[in-house]
Amino acid sequence: MGLLFLCLNFDVNLLMKRVVVFSGAGMSAESGIMTFRDMGGLWEQYDITEVASPVAWEHTPELVMDFYNQRRKQLFECVPNKGHELVAKLESFFDVSVVTQNVDDLHERAGSSKVLHLHGELKKVRSTIDPSLVYEMKEWELKFGDCCEKGSQLRPHIVWFGESVPNMEKAVSIIQKADVVIVVGTSLNVYPAAGLIDYVGNKVPIYVVDPGMPAYQLRNNITHIQKRASQGMEVLFDVFGIGF
Repeated sequence: MGLLFLCLNFDVNLLMKRVVVFSGAGMSAESGIMTFRDMGGLWEQYDITEVASPVAWEHTPELVMDFYNQRRKQLFECVPNKGHELVAKLESFFDVSVVTQNVDDLHERAGSSKVLHLHGELKKVRSTIDPSLVYEMKEWELKFGDCCEKGSQLRPHIVWFGESVPNMEKAVSIIQKADVVIVVGTSLNVYPAAGLIDYVGNKVPIYVVDPGMPAYQLRNNITHIQKRASQGMEVLFDVFGIGF
């Protein structure tokens, strides 16, 4: 009865709306996953390009392996926060697609059913000779000698600096069909992903949830909600006239 009551209290046309949530590191920060920006661009005293590039993998693979093992270990210990849960709950009212810059699986664990990862997935690894061979990690540690079925070393299933973003075309297609776009937890500084907002029509409402001031061009269809991810999502539920 509760859900039916809520549905009857906002425009029934909203039930047909296609909502795209574009999320970044701030979405997962409340779960304890620190952002590169919070760390001043450094992890364990190393510049990010020293641990997240093909050159780094070639010259200092031990450092790269340790970096992602530690991040993966942290992820196994984290749980989705209220922001993730509210994004998932939007599916009770809208056709929701999540496009995320994050490599964690917290959206999926919170219950979101359509999630596209732009920068890869931390809990997956792939072959170094055949990128189509991708495997789910059941434990946090990847070791040298862990090989794919073709005998090559496995590497993190991550889009490194200097590599193309294979899911960009798919993300553009998703965001172009949106009736509403929610940008949450991203400073919109990381390209090419940040350029997705340029594909949103001028008449499509865009809600930007971020406690800071993201780097977007001022447009009449943008509403900035200057709050953390979970608090901003609560505000949006009020805007949409639905309960949480």
